[in-house]
Amino acid sequence: MQSPTTSTKPTTSHRWPREAKARGCRVYDSDGQVYLDAIGGYGTYNLGRAHPRLAGALAEATARRTDQGNFPLISLEKAALAESLARFVGGKLSVALFGVTRGESMDAACKAARGATGRAQLLTVDGGSYGQTGFALSLSARRDKDLYGPLIPEVGLITMNDPAELDLVGGRTAAVVLEPMQAENGCRAATADYLRALRRRTREVGALLIIDETQTGFGRTGHRMAFQAAGIEPDILVLGESLGGGMFPITATLLNPAANAFMSKNPLVHLSTFGGHDAGCRVALAALETYERIAPWEAAAASGELLGASLRSLARRFPRLVRRIAGAGLLFSLTMTDSAVAEKLIQAAVVPRVVDGAPAPLGLLIETGRVATDSVVLRPSLLMDRNDLTTLVGLLESALTTIQRD
Repeated sequence: MQSPTTSTKPTTSHRWPREAKARGCRVYDSDGQVYLDAIGGYGTYNLGRAHPRLAGALAEATARRTDQGNFPLISLEKAALAESLARFVGGKLSVALFGVTRGESMDAACKAARGATGRAQLLTVDGGSYGQTGFALSLSARRDKDLYGPLIPEVGLITMNDPAELDLVGGRTAAVVLEPMQAENGCRAATADYLRALRRRTREVGALLIIDETQTGFGRTGHRMAFQAAGIEPDILVLGESLGGGMFPITATLLNPAANAFMSKNPLVHLSTFGGHDAGCRVALAALETYERIAPWEAAAASGELLGASLRSLARRFPRLVRRIAGAGLLFSLTMTDSAVAEKLIQAAVVPRVVDGAPAPLGLLIETGRVATDSVVLRPSLLMDRNDLTTLVGLLESALTTIQRD
């Protein structure tokens, strides 16, 4: 993918846009200015903004006067979505608990793991980010989490990709939690060998394996689910907001029957008032049908090779600004020389600029990592075509040229 010729002179003075509407990979502000969206709702908009199939499913649900249902009870919508998810993911992950946010679904996973094993210890690899709620926050590498006082006890760390530390997973461990790729931490990824070794170790000691695919699932890394590339299967899988494609807030925790045993005996131990909202289930069903029909992981794998090559070329051209490129599929991170440079890049990128092939000036919406604040994360729509990906690279090139000159 070749970078287009760019004009580095901003067409307007910088300010953060006030979002007015969005379609596909573009966001329009209240003044009519257009931006390419590479923030992607932090892993939510795999299918782009306001996908017509999902919007149609929500409109149909409204026309049918579908409400949230009685959340402790099974409905046709909840049952249909749970069945479709089990087929989509495959393997033994046949039980679904629905939530509204990523953190809520991670909390459900941790409750299930402690209950199923009768153990308290939760281990996570260093550098993860899982959400804002109790268990999720306690497991996350956040500099500010001590501001909230004591968090969940019996939470510990092991080092990602260090097989020697797998001995720390033992008879007190309820579960090990990790993301296959840490989007918020410079796209640091677990190797296939490490994932397989971790899977063996947890089985040996009777602990569960919890994998969070909020930012990597549904094709983002070039696979249907990122863990599948390693040929393993977790006991519990957390699926984030991309399940509803940003059209409706819905997430899921998938469990195998053994991990679900405690929840089956204690069905009211975890409740979510809006989890499994019946209208939301209709939207999520439409999203799953869309994922199955277009298989966006195939396009993401091919586009990712081109995007990665283009980003590495930029890193070679701007060695004083960019230290490292990492990622796969359409999830990439540019690690900058420090956090201040990363912040300058997102500030420069949002300023609309003229690029070849675009009929009008475009800004680029990107964001720094929440753990590695010296990184800038790219999460474009999996449906973004190659012309728009080329434009994205051109906008990055222009922003890097600007901050290097300044």
